[in-house]
Amino acid sequence: MRGLGLARGGEELSILCLGAHSDDIEIGAGGMILSLIASGVKLHVFWCVLSAGDQRSAEARASAEAFLEGSCSSTVEVADFEDSCFPAHSRSIKQRLLDVRSRTRPDVVLTHAKFDAHQDHREVNQLTWNVFRDHLVLEYEIPKWDGDLCQPNAYMPLTADLLERKIGLLHEHFGSQRSKDWFDRETFVGLARLRGMECRAPEHFAEAFTVRKVKIL
Repeated sequence: MRGLGLARGGEELSILCLGAHSDDIEIGAGGMILSLIASGVKLHVFWCVLSAGDQRSAEARASAEAFLEGSCSSTVEVADFEDSCFPAHSRSIKQRLLDVRSRTRPDVVLTHAKFDAHQDHREVNQLTWNVFRDHLVLEYEIPKWDGDLCQPNAYMPLTADLLERKIGLLHEHFGSQRSKDWFDRETFVGLARLRGMECRAPEHFAEAFTVRKVKIL
């Protein structure tokens, strides 16, 4: 399988990470972030979580800082839009994303998948495409009981060590999620193994994304 690299070691890359909730970015793309940092890419990251209460806001900030340790520069912002009600707050969320766009120049935008069953995730996806029309957008996936995983077409291979680091950070920073029956090592390893098989990753693990539009240079 032929690869299209985002950046090589020593090169700079600007990434905008968008997540509806405090653990979304880490679950969907935490491995990618860790892998890019480990490869020596000089990351400039704007990390934006759109919904978090008091406890989850603290979790979101601490987790983002842990995942981004070693990056060139980073900004972490946490908004307080009402969980599970994003469609009702679409206008305000769009204004927030327009404000983010005015302050960033990302090479890549990470966001939720189009067919995610969670209404907040779908709203973020729709607004991402509405606001960031001229950007490379990678849609990440989040396993859940809805059974809404789609057929991805882009993969980030992960080493076994980086996958274990991702899982370790998830469990370290998101105590509010540990009671959920899907939030466990087996789920994260199983999905990463499946995606690793699909792309024939060297160490058998990967994160998967959907790319709906890309410019070939």
